[in-house]
Amino acid sequence: MFGGLAFMISGNMCCGIVGDRLMARVGPEAYEACILKEHAVSMDFTGKPMQGMVFVEPEGFSEDADLNVWIETCMDFIRTLPPKKNETAQLRRQWLVN
Repeated sequence: MFGGLAFMISGNMCCGIVGDRLMARVGPEAYEACILKEHAVSMDFTGKPMQGMVFVEPEGFSEDADLNVWIETCMDFIRTLPPKKNETAQLRRQWLVN
């Protein structure tokens, strides 16, 4: 969808890599604070910023501790979302097969 690699949690996009930038789904509540962080910018594919999504330049996640902060921020938001129905059914099928 965004031309990169995305990581999904319970069927919801959490974060990913587009080019050399981290794509972080931080949610609407954390969005304003996140775009104020150094090396972070609003994610904009269509000429309009995508609320709740930010790009982080490589300098902003080159250290493990920095990457962990971004991943935790994404996970905090994803934990507020319900699992996608199709993902839940798919996981059940995989569990039953194995």
